[in-house]
Amino acid sequence: MSLKFVNRKDELAFLRERYNRENFEFFVIYGRRRIGKTELIKNFLQDKPHIYFLCDKSGTERNISRLKRKIARYLDEPPVETNDLEEILSHLVKRSNERIVIVFDEFSYLVEKDSTVPSQFQAVIDEVLRSSNTFLIFCGSSISMMEKGVLSYKSPLYGRKTAHIKLAPIPFSSFPDFFPSNSIEKNVEFYSALGGVPFHLEKFSDEKSTIDNIKNKILDKRGQLYEEMDFMLQEELREPDVYKAVLSAIAAGNTKVVRIANRSGIKAQDMDKYLKVLIRLGIVKKEIPPTMIKSKKTLYSIDDNFFSLCFLFSEPFKSDLEIGEIKTAQEKLDSEFNTFVGKKFEKLIREEILKKMGIIRAQKVGRWWGHYRDNRTHERKEIEIDIVALNETEILFGECKWRDNVDGIMLLKRLKEKAKYVEWSGKRKEFYLLSARSFRKRSLEEDVYHFDLKDMEKLLKHEKF
Repeated sequence: MSLKFVNRKDELAFLRERYNRENFEFFVIYGRRRIGKTELIKNFLQDKPHIYFLCDKSGTERNISRLKRKIARYLDEPPVETNDLEEILSHLVKRSNERIVIVFDEFSYLVEKDSTVPSQFQAVIDEVLRSSNTFLIFCGSSISMMEKGVLSYKSPLYGRKTAHIKLAPIPFSSFPDFFPSNSIEKNVEFYSALGGVPFHLEKFSDEKSTIDNIKNKILDKRGQLYEEMDFMLQEELREPDVYKAVLSAIAAGNTKVVRIANRSGIKAQDMDKYLKVLIRLGIVKKEIPPTMIKSKKTLYSIDDNFFSLCFLFSEPFKSDLEIGEIKTAQEKLDSEFNTFVGKKFEKLIREEILKKMGIIRAQKVGRWWGHYRDNRTHERKEIEIDIVALNETEILFGECKWRDNVDGIMLLKRLKEKAKYVEWSGKRKEFYLLSARSFRKRSLEEDVYHFDLKDMEKLLKHEKF
């Protein structure tokens, strides 16, 4: 099995279930580049009559010419004379005596070059395909183009799809399938550096340390991921340099709109549109404390692990890296990578592991931050809690430490001290979650949970921890 296809069982089962219905299906599959869409489709197509057509940016006329030749080979006959899309596909459906899957991969390239393409396919679906048992798939990597050209209510194709899949990064729970020889600690490091994009994960070697993988694949200009971030931005965005300025500002610690605007040199009133695009692409995250519905405390952070890594350890040193000088970037990586992993470990517990633990049925989960006045000095002091998860009657407070031999008793004491400043529901059932690489002391108090890497390993194997 290809590495890219790890953990796509649910999506594949969904496609097969719809295929077995025998009626017309119009499936839309989209998601960011490198996520494994094509691999999913190719696995689905195995042992099925199909035409797989990879669109390019050469324009409608040349793509139709290529499509005609592809269909001719499938039917084992000369290409049809017409260039009308409706007539071409009508001929295919009439000549094919079996249920056929027709795939247009990178469909967004067609829409990008010709805005009339959605209207042409609207006619094809309404007049030709809807009354057949054809299984039509549109696949695309440009999220904005797929949403605008296919899924938006303004698109001529709106309301015609029978199902869609927005393919997400693979979860951390699938990392052992990618890297079965890795320790759980090393998989946390790989997750921290790359997130769950299969194409990126394929480039890391489980025979090398995480630091060495980053140096060889990301910091070295000959590395396979050296230009990856720029490529992803250029393919998706019209103003990649502007978005890079926004991301650089956030990576430098500017998390509020005004500060991001000042640092990036972009007007504050224009910042909202750039942030919304980055949020939609899954690169940036908007955060408010989970105890609040609306808040002036809104913060923005880089949510994508790979982008976060690049903007911290690679992008600031790009001019040096371009001439092969990696010393400064390497020194920063060596000294700060452990802290970086600590932040991503916190994110992993908060966004994936907590749900698997099932301590409470959380309706909201996130970081919490606020302040209080010191009773003695009257100074304003900032406080932050790594994890706050809540429902109508219960609340969980969590603290994460990417360290060994943590004193869980002292950690709990400090967490409880911070938790008393969280204003939410007078009557509440409180739980506490303490996470670390390992503990030397654990509290025996009720409703207090300790979770280390050994516990994580058991949880991922569906064992009781």
